[in-house]
Amino acid sequence: MSSHITSQDALAGLAAVIESRKAANGGDPGASYVARLLHKGPDSFLKKIGEEATEVVMAAKDADHGGDKTQIVYEVADLWFHCMVALAHYGLTPGDVIAELQRREGTSGIEEKALRKVLAREEGQA
Repeated sequence: MSSHITSQDALAGLAAVIESRKAANGGDPGASYVARLLHKGPDSFLKKIGEEATEVVMAAKDADHGGDKTQIVYEVADLWFHCMVALAHYGLTPGDVIAELQRREGTSGIEEKALRKVLAREEGQA
């Protein structure tokens, strides 16, 4: 068996662990950090997402001034982890995010943003 694990495999594996921590799947808030976040509800993991996003910014700013760039990796890992808890709570998966990124591939970010504005305007008029 190959020791090469793709990014998608790693995310899917972590997503499966998070899914197993849901109360419906026997997750114990007393024994699992993920189960505790899910048990407390969205405010708990959404707050963590905000905190971790700020820590990513701070680590990047530190790296700009000679700090350890690996801190960015640690903080992004924390951010992604808490985002994955949110995805699981809302019945979504990393695969959904990957599919959206693939859909956007080759599309100008400027064009993508303009298209979203047009669509939002059309929905508002409907």
